[in-house]
Amino acid sequence: MRNCENYRFIERHRPFRDLTFKFYSDGKLTIIDNTAEEVITPKELKGESYDFYVRRRIAFIKQDLHDKLDKYA
Repeated sequence: MRNCENYRFIERHRPFRDLTFKFYSDGKLTIIDNTAEEVITPKELKGESYDFYVRRRIAFIKQDLHDKLDKYA
């Protein structure tokens, strides 16, 4: 079963994008620009939205490693 964590992020500086980040338990990611109603890539992120993405990705990786250590310890 594939779980998904959704996070909404609204940029405070131009271009003021309203983004939804969907992190799936299998490692996949979808980033949606809610205003333009289109999917974007991590390459298209800048500034604080990129920082948010990196922090959430690191947190996901740490949690995944922790879960695997518990499972196989």
